[in-house]
Amino acid sequence: MSSLALINEFLGQPPNASEHGYQIDHILEFAHWFMGALFIGWSAFFVFVLIRFRRSRHPKADHAGVRSGISTHLEFSVVLIEAVLLIGFAIPLWAKRVNEFPSTQDAILVHVVGQQFNWTFHMPGPDGQFGRREIDLVTNSNPLGIDPNDPAGKDDIVVLGELHVPVNRPVIIELSSKDVIHNFCLPHMRIAADAIPGSLIPMWFKPIKAGNYEVVCGQLCGLGHYGMKGMVVVDEPAEYQTWLKERAELAGTQNAPSAAPAPGQQPPGDAPKTENPAGQPQNKPAAPPTSPSPGG
Repeated sequence: MSSLALINEFLGQPPNASEHGYQIDHILEFAHWFMGALFIGWSAFFVFVLIRFRRSRHPKADHAGVRSGISTHLEFSVVLIEAVLLIGFAIPLWAKRVNEFPSTQDAILVHVVGQQFNWTFHMPGPDGQFGRREIDLVTNSNPLGIDPNDPAGKDDIVVLGELHVPVNRPVIIELSSKDVIHNFCLPHMRIAADAIPGSLIPMWFKPIKAGNYEVVCGQLCGLGHYGMKGMVVVDEPAEYQTWLKERAELAGTQNAPSAAPAPGQQPPGDAPKTENPAGQPQNKPAAPPTSPSPGG
């Protein structure tokens, strides 16, 4: 454990698991040590002022104020250090994260949709194309409203709450929301961004350590906010390919149309029952005899 990381670990920051995370950690470490030094310095100055200018020593107030320029120099130094942190480190790092995205040919592209109170992950499948989504098609069995008539969506992978990605490959996430503003936060990967209804917010990271990493919502999004969690599982390449194959096969099974039963064959027990199965005669009860009309 390095000496600079003492404050970060004391405050409970989880270990870094992304390629860019060390840059975030360095800024946080320096800021924590700098603020700690300011706290000690200003506290010592405050105690000094209480003793140096106590009433018993100065019964009559001096309205001329401080004549020395040392306070001005100290305040200017603090502003200068904060400006260096902001302009020299924070803004360039932020600009790199939002402007320099990796190539989509090598990256894993995922749509992440937040809703009260869970995360849904949408991957394009083996064809590399996302299926068309329509809000009018959203149901309990189709939470993202993927158009069943769109060929590109037949092999799409939709998973609730748990996303698998390979280690040492960039992951591009496009965030959106179905209801209110959420915040997709991966503390171990040092990334977080708001999920806003009607918008696609891009973010990316490159995991460097295999393992399970918790996703939390960083926005107060309702009464169930505390339970809005997910999981990002970083797999080795072979394990990721196995998971991807299993999910693709499952997606193909779920999206495949069910075969109609042959004439005279009973439909499976879990198939919906029709009013008049093919090949079965209608056996309706005979109509009751009509009463003779009066005078007939």
